[in-house]
Amino acid sequence: MKSKVLPFDKTLIERICDDTPTPFHLYDEAGIRANARALKAAFTWNPGFREYFAVKATPNPYIMKLLKSEGFGADCSSGPELTLAECVGLRGKEIMFTSNDTPAAEFRMARDLGAIINLDDISHINFLDHHAGLPEIVCFRYNPGPLREGNTIIGHPEEAKYGFTRAQLFEGYRILRDRGIKHFGLHTMVASNELNGSYFVETAKMLFELVAEISLELGIRFDIVNLGGGIGIPYRPEQTPVDLDGVGRGIRDCYEKMILKQGLSPLALALECGRMVTGPFGYLVSTVRHLKHTYRDYVGLDACMADLMRPGMYGAYHHITVLNKPNALCDHVYDVTGSLCENNDKFAIQRALPEIQPGDVIVIHDAGAHGHAMGFNYNGKLRHAEFLLRRDGSFVMIRRNETEADLFATLDFAGLDTFNVET
Repeated sequence: MKSKVLPFDKTLIERICDDTPTPFHLYDEAGIRANARALKAAFTWNPGFREYFAVKATPNPYIMKLLKSEGFGADCSSGPELTLAECVGLRGKEIMFTSNDTPAAEFRMARDLGAIINLDDISHINFLDHHAGLPEIVCFRYNPGPLREGNTIIGHPEEAKYGFTRAQLFEGYRILRDRGIKHFGLHTMVASNELNGSYFVETAKMLFELVAEISLELGIRFDIVNLGGGIGIPYRPEQTPVDLDGVGRGIRDCYEKMILKQGLSPLALALECGRMVTGPFGYLVSTVRHLKHTYRDYVGLDACMADLMRPGMYGAYHHITVLNKPNALCDHVYDVTGSLCENNDKFAIQRALPEIQPGDVIVIHDAGAHGHAMGFNYNGKLRHAEFLLRRDGSFVMIRRNETEADLFATLDFAGLDTFNVET
């Protein structure tokens, strides 16, 4: 059975646990930085290229500041995400605001920050203009409908709530042109966790064709094309990561044939990846609390679905390492569960693992994106700490454990203050 390698050992976990018990999330700075540089290197041929890190994947300012130092911007979808971007020093075209069903206050906030505003619907042109004013550059999100296949996570584009139709794109850009806007962007997002690199090349080709057609018909020029995100990661040990250099070469070939030769350059390219940037370099560390033997053998952890929703929500695979048994045979089969009052609170179903005892430390891989970020408080579960493993082997807490005081802070109930609420 293939396995995955950890960038730390049990000694580091023991050091963290001296002050903070499991469960917690741990992120590997060295891995994130190396991955960020590999993504940028694949697009050095495009001088205006920028990766806008999808804040929703790992909304922690320590991670965002780390990525800012690597030249990344931020893809934001809400006011609080804009606040995080601003607090780490991102402004202007370093931010792309891609939202849907957007409140006026958030459009104003994006406008004040100078962010590139990416509209989700043609009706939002007038809404934005009325409540915040049209900015210097406006981008539209395109939904190709049946022209493109989605995948199991994001679904079929024609069933998605996002984006403009093709006809609405032409009409929307005409409206902007007639109102004096001279700088335009185009964006799409039609897949999630996709491991087929050619998918992203085909997406670029589709957008470049649209840029050429719209530019010719309306007499406008595009400044930026955001190819979206969706680059997947190999959650299973037997899977291989997307060949970023191959994707970059394929998109460059399309760019030279469809943009450069038609006189439509310079055209800056962008991506809004989140999962592939941080996902492989985050780990949920948990301790075995109980073993249960009924119709199946169950491993009960001190973590639960509130710490990592993907397995319960999607049936997604996350690799598991028993930290203190790295070379033991995987000769026992378990369901690995949490304590939530939901039967889908399972990190693994019928997984072959070494024989496990209470107190064993379990590491769940590839939890660096859409892990802690999707946490919740059902059953009164408290969200747990996050740590960053530095390149020199040291570590720093980048989010403390949530407390009962945090959980109850928004309640206005006079009797609650008579209890000894843990802080």
